[in-house]
Amino acid sequence: MPDVLDIDPTHFRRVFGNLPTGVTVITAHSDGGPTGMAANSVTSVSLDPPLVLFCPAKTSSTWPKIRETGSFCINVMAGHHQELTSQFAAREADRFAGVAYEHRPTGPALAEAMAWIECRIEDERDAGDHTIVVARVVGIEAPSEADEPLVFFRGSYGSFRSA
Repeated sequence: MPDVLDIDPTHFRRVFGNLPTGVTVITAHSDGGPTGMAANSVTSVSLDPPLVLFCPAKTSSTWPKIRETGSFCINVMAGHHQELTSQFAAREADRFAGVAYEHRPTGPALAEAMAWIECRIEDERDAGDHTIVVARVVGIEAPSEADEPLVFFRGSYGSFRSA
């Protein structure tokens, strides 16, 4: 097995920027009202039982609020949601200002999202400067397959159109 290299974090980020990721907004109903954060580190883990994971940064001020609720809603964002997603990525902003959403048991379901995945937190694991959160899917809906997804690639937003 090769030795572990001293990898520069900037280089690491640049190389992994070549891996396109889907863009989501994770939402929950906290004591102070709706809360949410943008996330592109979301993936399915298991079909039986249905599990997903995402990885919030340990510096996140939003994740502790979501964790307290025990559940969250993953909103899969469409190609035209770049501005909305940026709003949920901003620090010290009213992320729900002007945002239309529907109340779901696990968290707000943002209007026009491509899909909603409702989850209950099952486990957390330490992972360097992030936390791995594993959650059980308790509800799922995708109203339309017509939209193009919002994709993050090489530090920029874009979309994907199937051939």
